[in-house]
Amino acid sequence: MKILHPVLLLLAFSFLLGWASRTAPAANASNPAHIFGFRDAGREIALEQRFLAVPDPKLAEEHLRILTQAPHVAGSPEDKATADYVAEKFRAAGLETEIAEYRVWMNYPNEISVDLTAPDGITMHGPSREHVANDPFQDDPRVVVPYNAMSPSGDVEAEVVYANYGSPQDFHKLEQLKVDVRGKVILVRYGQNFRGVKTFVAEERGAAAVLIYSDPADDGWRRGDKYPQGPWRPDTGVQRGSIGYMFHFPGDPTTPGVASVPSLSDTARTPPEKSAQLPKIPTTPLSYADAWPILAHLGGPASPRDWQGSLPFTYHVGPGPAKVEIHLKQDYQFRTIWDVTGRVRGSELPDEWVVAGNHRDAWVYGAVDPNSGTAAMLETIHGIGELLKAGWKPRRTIVFGSWDAEEQGLIGSTEWGEQHADELANAAAYFNMDVAVSGGKFAASSSPSLKQFLRDVTRVVPSPKGDTVYEEWRSSNHLGEETGQSPTEAIGDMKRVLAAQGKMDVPVGDLGSGSDYTVFLQRLGIPSTDISSTGSYGVYHSVFDNFNWFKKFADPDFAYEQQMARVYGIEVIRMANADVLPLDYEEYGKEIVAYLDAAKKKAENNFGKQALDFREATEAAQRFEQAGAKLLARQQNPPTEPGKLNQTLREGERALLLAEGLPNRPWFRHAIYAPGQYTGYAAVVIPGVNEAIDKRDVEQTRRQLTALAAALRRASKVLEYH
Repeated sequence: MKILHPVLLLLAFSFLLGWASRTAPAANASNPAHIFGFRDAGREIALEQRFLAVPDPKLAEEHLRILTQAPHVAGSPEDKATADYVAEKFRAAGLETEIAEYRVWMNYPNEISVDLTAPDGITMHGPSREHVANDPFQDDPRVVVPYNAMSPSGDVEAEVVYANYGSPQDFHKLEQLKVDVRGKVILVRYGQNFRGVKTFVAEERGAAAVLIYSDPADDGWRRGDKYPQGPWRPDTGVQRGSIGYMFHFPGDPTTPGVASVPSLSDTARTPPEKSAQLPKIPTTPLSYADAWPILAHLGGPASPRDWQGSLPFTYHVGPGPAKVEIHLKQDYQFRTIWDVTGRVRGSELPDEWVVAGNHRDAWVYGAVDPNSGTAAMLETIHGIGELLKAGWKPRRTIVFGSWDAEEQGLIGSTEWGEQHADELANAAAYFNMDVAVSGGKFAASSSPSLKQFLRDVTRVVPSPKGDTVYEEWRSSNHLGEETGQSPTEAIGDMKRVLAAQGKMDVPVGDLGSGSDYTVFLQRLGIPSTDISSTGSYGVYHSVFDNFNWFKKFADPDFAYEQQMARVYGIEVIRMANADVLPLDYEEYGKEIVAYLDAAKKKAENNFGKQALDFREATEAAQRFEQAGAKLLARQQNPPTEPGKLNQTLREGERALLLAEGLPNRPWFRHAIYAPGQYTGYAAVVIPGVNEAIDKRDVEQTRRQLTALAAALRRASKVLEYH
């Protein structure tokens, strides 16, 4: 595609940020003596500067080396060893440390095989061993065979149908092509949606089994040099992962809404065969080396051209003549997992918690996912430990969590959140860091109330490139760079993107699911953030996500590990110390108004202009925005005793929870954000309304508009602080 000249991009973005500086609230970069939420910022600035000097790249490297010295899938002895290591570092920093056990339903692979049985004379027996030249970690006998967590056992032999990414739209296209998927093995490629959605949609349509492979177009040679020459997925690399239906509920499949503590009896659990989280058709992953002969021997119509991957032949959709035999024997048991928590009790407000977490378990070594985050978190804790030794105490209680079994379905964080739901009712925020570093481009997502907070935090942290993280983040957000737009078009698109966020500034993403913030935001209504530093990461969930890959391609000198430890720590320290919680509900309200406007246009396209009345919900959203604006002004000039004001700020997000939850998935209770049932990871905004529109169900859309309006009025009443 045509690339806009970098000078024109810089001019366009400079114009926008210049406009932003005249319209956005004062921030640290322009007024270093001011920090939103603090009456006297001087002490906080001095404290943060002392913290920033502590996180050490060399120590982060040592943490990562130790954490990734052995494969450590959740529930294994090696996983317990990482829990013990993290607990040791928590204690060394002065944190009150606990290892909490949960008993959860999980599978390990016992026997996994996929064989090409037709046409005659063609053989493929998979999954092949993951192997490249000169990788020092690939031959460890503890490396788990590639498999999909939460898949059932099963034996299937059937013709193959290729279904692109396995989305509902892809299956609809197969219907148009007169391709029957019932009883077939569906071959889909990774990407575009959560892997569990691929199985869910195939199951809905009567398929017998699913194979998921990584196409070189998505994370292999089409993107660049393959590992070990480059960072992209080699031919034999396989993406493991859970296919549990986490869009119904995350956590232990047998205890939705209840903590899976060891003392919980089996009779108090949902029988696994009745769990809405567990798929009914077998699913297993393949490399593109193994998928190659299957795809090469499919007949039927040529695939739509946008379904074509990067293997060197024309893709066809089938069915057959390629036929495969799948044999999956899963070892399901109740297994023990270990969450590690470390606590610093607040000196003034001990019952108000600031929670920060990262998961520790990995599919294999997990150098990037998740232990780049664990290493960075340990250096954050190192910094906080030095402050504690010097006599500092936070105003609010800080809780750090090292979650287990995230990869199997966000299990450790969900079970801990469900167990501590009452105590978390007073939590100010949850800060997540999963994949902390896979490269050097900062990215963040959050609740709207914390988007400006994130921008402000990054203004005080130095970037390895010499400026602040904020400035590097800003310069990396060049709209138009890959679209061939003119500067005027780029400015227009930037304005449209940022209009929903209520101000002209660096755009911050929305939280869907796929990491440990899910229970905190979407079940408990706690404002949350998720941060990372991203790059060319082609070895996700494979044996090659190891220390060797990380050192060569992600962060050779661990400077970005240091950066992420600093950003994470400033988030925690600033929120724990704030006189008034730095939550911005005006920006939140502007986003909701924009979401409703977009939903109204979509509804008009689906149902016609007269079918639905959005006035009640829109008026409620406007009231929420106005209440947020007045509250924000009050936060700028807070009372001497801000206890009631802070209570209002904490309760604002919780007031958006729906007591009955979302339709057909009541575990998710947030009226504004949820993972999409057909996306899995990506956020669906005002999900009750938008998913009803997508189903073309007018009556359900009306009911969900009413429920949304009621939630917004309830939240507005909370925010109308007196």
